Amino acid sequence: MAENIADQSTDIKLLSFDIDNTLIDLQTLKGRFTSTWQRHMNGQRPLLTYNSGRLYKDIIGLIDRNILAKPDFIIGGVGTHIYDFRAGTVLKEFDQILDEGWNLEVVEDVMEALPLPIKLQPSRFQHYYKRSYFLHDATPAQLDSIEQQFAETQLDVNVVYSGDQYLDILPKWANKGNALIWLMRNLDISPEEVIVAGDSGNDVAMFDIKDVRGIAVSNAREELYRMTKYRPVYHAESPKDLGVIEGLVHYGVLPAEATTDAQVDDSGAEDFFVQQQTDHPTLDAGQLALIKEGYDHAIIALKNCISPLGFLACATDFNVTSGTDENYHSVWARDGAITIIGALPLLHDEEIHQCIRNTLITLLDNTSTNGQIPANVRLSDENPDYSGVGGICSIDSGLWVIIALYEYVRATKDLDLLAQYFPTLQKIMNWLSAQDGNNDALLEIPEAGDWTDLFGRSYHVLYDEVLWYRTNVCFGRLLEMMGNYDSAGEYIRWSQVIKREINSNFWPSTEQKVGQPVTFAEQQYSLGDTKYLVAQITPFDFSWRCDSYGNILAYLYNVIDHDRAFSAFRFMVGVGINDPYPIKNVYPVVSPGDPDWKPYYAVNLLNLPDHYHNGGIWPFIGAMWVSFIDKLGQREMALSELYKLAQLNQRGINEEWEFSEWAHGQTGNPMGKIYQAWSAAQYILACHTLNIK
Repeated sequence: MAENIADQSTDIKLLSFDIDNTLIDLQTLKGRFTSTWQRHMNGQRPLLTYNSGRLYKDIIGLIDRNILAKPDFIIGGVGTHIYDFRAGTVLKEFDQILDEGWNLEVVEDVMEALPLPIKLQPSRFQHYYKRSYFLHDATPAQLDSIEQQFAETQLDVNVVYSGDQYLDILPKWANKGNALIWLMRNLDISPEEVIVAGDSGNDVAMFDIKDVRGIAVSNAREELYRMTKYRPVYHAESPKDLGVIEGLVHYGVLPAEATTDAQVDDSGAEDFFVQQQTDHPTLDAGQLALIKEGYDHAIIALKNCISPLGFLACATDFNVTSGTDENYHSVWARDGAITIIGALPLLHDEEIHQCIRNTLITLLDNTSTNGQIPANVRLSDENPDYSGVGGICSIDSGLWVIIALYEYVRATKDLDLLAQYFPTLQKIMNWLSAQDGNNDALLEIPEAGDWTDLFGRSYHVLYDEVLWYRTNVCFGRLLEMMGNYDSAGEYIRWSQVIKREINSNFWPSTEQKVGQPVTFAEQQYSLGDTKYLVAQITPFDFSWRCDSYGNILAYLYNVIDHDRAFSAFRFMVGVGINDPYPIKNVYPVVSPGDPDWKPYYAVNLLNLPDHYHNGGIWPFIGAMWVSFIDKLGQREMALSELYKLAQLNQRGINEEWEFSEWAHGQTGNPMGKIYQAWSAAQYILACHTLNIK
């Protein structure tokens, strides 16, 4: 298999980072970059340079207060001076370059004569080589007129506008990029050995340096995005400090655990609550042995699901199938993709690796002309089926396949497979995008059109929207691997719009914003505040139910932050959604007589209360729950929940370690098919997440 994706180099010698709304919040001055840097950057490290519109004395004040880590250099005043922090001196040699063509008195005269609502910024933002003003919401024509006025005076200056309000007039050679180039040359460092990061227009000059590597945080303003989308720049999923940390992990400067460390706040006040929910705060040797025994049995169960076309949903040799159950003799897109993600730690096993690849190829080869991934492909005749129960299409099948392919290519560096199927992947994305019928960034899901194929959710469904966000991120990353940075930036930027819409629409609040359009559903939202993302919204109503699966995915895939994730965690644990085993897929259940009850829930008695999709316990979601808790920084509880999950997987209908499909929400008795592929694969992944194997 191809290994032709270049590994991210760790040979980085210099970092040049903007400060405000990049490393710290401009208003609160808070950020987690400093603590992360101090924790992980002991010993040999790249040179750290702050490259800011702030003057160097202002930046030193932030360093003295431990808001910023100690750097090696400071480029201040939008590239108008360079300060050697180690030597404690301004580099006068750089000032000589700025003198050429600069006349501060003429600059002030021109600005005072302009017929524009310009206001001088406070004196602490001014110095001899920099005049800074406020000009709110300037138009391109207004900026052109400023440049024209200076041209008529034959004064060659650099006009820098950023943040829709900040206007800087600088010497012609003064900007963040030219100052950085001068510093690089003096340090004998090449652009390939430099990473820059920023959020606004005055950072463009840094990103414009040929061959430099970049991190554009997700809160980057449009003026920076327009430029960086054409460059080999890492577009972070996270904003500000977390986005920079995410980018440094991507480039190999920080270890992978730095991302999780930074997302977890000091949770000392939470310890008591968590301890009350943890049955086994410290697992003994016997309990750890059970988890490890489960790991070995999970591999056996997973291998029982291998077929020539890929992973089956369950081991058909151990399950009696008849009637509609005959479709278990198929490779299912959703099940297969989730199984692939769980099985990636076993890529060293050639049989499993080949089955992962076969699963992807089977599904991609059977994509319809218009880009629809099949719900499943039958083993008997290799024919695809594009519909599920009642002939309803499976929207999430395509979402999961894109996500799984990205995870596979990232793990294996198999660019050949990506290149071979990229036209198909683009068709799949086009088909999925068409499910957003009103261009509001959210998909419209038909009733029972996803994994809950016998449960009546529709329109904007939390689970599907979270996957839609992740799919856009993954497709953008695949485009980056293909070298198509222009299109990659578009998809990753759109993912941020999706994230914003999810957080705005699925987290009800009584805090109504002025001027916000109010639909019927939004009026109902204003009646209360929730502690989790709600399961479903439509233009006419919504569900207050908690979809545990959707909330878990929302945090694992970075849709919600740590605070919201912990709020959802407290609610779910508080109502016992993880008892007797992890984890019920929804709370509360839908009972007969409830307005959400549908007559077809009683078909085969499948979706009665505490059954199947109506509050049943799903081991594969339980495995994701373990990772969710671990990401929250609650490792001891994650271990405790993994032990409970091992106990559940050990329980069998016929014998031990059958990794059943689901279990009754009250009794915990195993139900459904046995040797379920995603139950086994996700258990394997949970064990690797906690380093137990």
